[in-house]
Order: sequence, then structure tokens, then C-alpha cells
Amino acid sequence: MSAGASRFQRWLLPGLAFKGFVIGGGYATGRELAEYFLPAGPRGGLLGLALATLVWSTVCAVTFLFARATRSYDYRAFFGQLVGRGWVVFEASYVVFMVLILAVFGAAAGAIVAAATGWPPLVGTLALMLAIGAVVTFGNRSVERLFGWASVLLYAVYFLFVVFAWQAFGERIGAALSAPQPAAAGPPGDWIRGGLTYACYNIVGAVAILPVARHFTSRRDAAVAGLLAGPIAILPAFAFFACMAAWLPAIADEPLPADYMLRQMQRPLFHLLFQAMIFSALLESGVGAVHAVNERVAGAWRARGAGDLPRGARPAIAAVLLVGSIFVAGRFGLVDLIAHGYRALAWLILFVFVLPLLTVGVWRLWARPRPASKPASEEDRHATP
Repeated sequence: MSAGASRFQRWLLPGLAFKGFVIGGGYATGRELAEYFLPAGPRGGLLGLALATLVWSTVCAVTFLFARATRSYDYRAFFGQLVGRGWVVFEASYVVFMVLILAVFGAAAGAIVAAATGWPPLVGTLALMLAIGAVVTFGNRSVERLFGWASVLLYAVYFLFVVFAWQAFGERIGAALSAPQPAAAGPPGDWIRGGLTYACYNIVGAVAILPVARHFTSRRDAAVAGLLAGPIAILPAFAFFACMAAWLPAIADEPLPADYMLRQMQRPLFHLLFQAMIFSALLESGVGAVHAVNERVAGAWRARGAGDLPRGARPAIAAVLLVGSIFVAGRFGLVDLIAHGYRALAWLILFVFVLPLLTVGVWRLWARPRPASKPASEEDRHATP
């Protein structure tokens, strides 16, 4: 617990960290939005995004409340409290999930660098992986600074993107959003299926960012941070999706829908800035995923009385994870990873996290509503290296 934590750390930082986890790879490039929301048409896609926001806010709020009540600030401790020895099932699922999303991030970084420079995709993938390893080496403070500064860049660039998009093809955006449901759009239930699929596999980020939950000082902090997390994470997606709808159906099959729209704007300098922002978003997401594993290992290390995790162990753990992800990225590519891997993971995360949390977790919070009031544990005092 951080008694002197600011409102930014208590209310906004968790949402920014969650945004950092979910926005990389397909969201930042537009590929996830094309895969899960464009099939429902412009209006259906916006409804699907609204549904995903509701799911994220609800699950994040319950996750943060449960984490504070049980003083569980890494995913191993959290699932030990939630499902007992069943935590092993989540850990196995999370490792699979993390390798997949790191592969997506690596594939996206490779595609971005290849589009911008003509260099081999492996160059972008390796650059991202090295950057992730460098940031996670220095622990919580380094990670939290990245979440803050990368968020400023991200929101500023998305704001400019929307402004330039309206200047370049605003009439097309307005026409797409006001037009009747296109004949090519899927059945009415597509927006529900797309919204829930997208929400479920991304909601694991609520557990991955638990190290920042140590700043909560009350149940109110946990609830407010959780409810804000959904809108903070999804806001750029609404604006981005509206711009994508202007170029249906051609944009649906683009590996990098963002790059497609940037070419229509004909602003070369902003094109480069946007690609740099996407790279920073990929870095943010990758750092969030790897840092969660480092904190889980650090918690187990301290529990055995060995003190703080040696700094050299953090990049070593990251290297093992990232090397495997590079091979997956090179083997399958961005589009296939998002289209097929994420759908399977959505069901996995639903059964090993969302359903236990909304049943067992909610019942335990209801049955024992008062949060723990004991002094900060040894783990809490060492949460920030």
C-alpha cells in the first residue's frame, strides 16, 4: 500500500497501465478492430466497442477490489486467493497468452518498420524485444514512467489523427456512420460476439497490471480506478474505428489498417510520427506483459526469504519469453495470429479468469466486505525497487 500515493496513481495510473496492455499489436495498428468490429458494420462495430468497454470496466473494478481486499499484487498471489491451487491453470494459460501477444507485438513492429523503411521485418521485431528487455530491467518505477509518457504521446497522436482524417476524408466518415446497415455486414448478433471476444481475451490485462494496484488506499480507489479503466483504454478505439469505417470494404483485409488510412491523408511527417506512436504502444504493451511475470517471480523470490529479485534476473526472464515469441511471430504473421489465436484465448480467459472472478470473487467480496487493515506487508514495502 502507498499511503502517500497521488490521485493520478490511485485512479488514473491503473487505467493507463491497462490501456498500455491492450492497445498494442492489433489495436494500435487497427488490425484487431478490423477483425472483430468491422464485420458488424459501422454502427454495429461501435455497439461492440461499447459492450467491450462495459465488460472491461466491470471486470477491472471487481479485480481491483478483490486484489486490495486480499492484498494480492501479482497474478500468482491473486489466483492463489481466488481459486486456491487452481492458480496453476491460470499460470499455464497466461504463459501461452503472453507468448502469443508478444508474438503479435513483434509481428506488428516488424510490419511497421518494413512499411516505413523497407528493412526486413525481423529488424523491427528485434528492436521491440530489446526495448522491452531494457525497460523491465529497472522494475516498477521504470515501467510506470513508461506508462505515463507513452500515454501522453499516444493520446496526442490519436487526436491529431482524427483531426487530419476529418480534413482528408471527413465526408466519407460521416456518410459511413449515417448510412443504413450494409448488406455485407454480418447478422445483428455479430457486434455482441465481436465485443465479447475482444473484451475477454484482453481483460487478462487487469491481472497483468496488478503491481500498480499497490497504490490503492481504499475500496473507493479500487472501484474508481476499475470503472475508469474501460473508458481510458477504449476511447482512442472509438475515434479510430469511425475513421476506418470510411474505407469499407477495402480496409477490412489490410494487415495495417492504420497505414492504409495514413496514405489517404498524404502527410508523410505525420505518417512517421504515427508509426513511432504505434511502436511506443507496442513497447508499452509488451512491457506490461513481461513485467507481470517478473513481479510474479519477484514475489515468489521474496516469499522464500531471499530478498529482492536480482536486477540481472529481470532481463534474463524477459529474454527467455521474447526469444520464443520472435519465432512464433516469424512463423504465423500478424493477421493469422489475431484472427485465430485470439479467438481461442478468449474462451480460455473466460473460463480460467472471468467466470471464477464474477462468481467466487464476487461472493467472497460480499461475504467479507471489509478490506484488510493490517500494516503493509514485507512484499508491499518492497514493491518498488
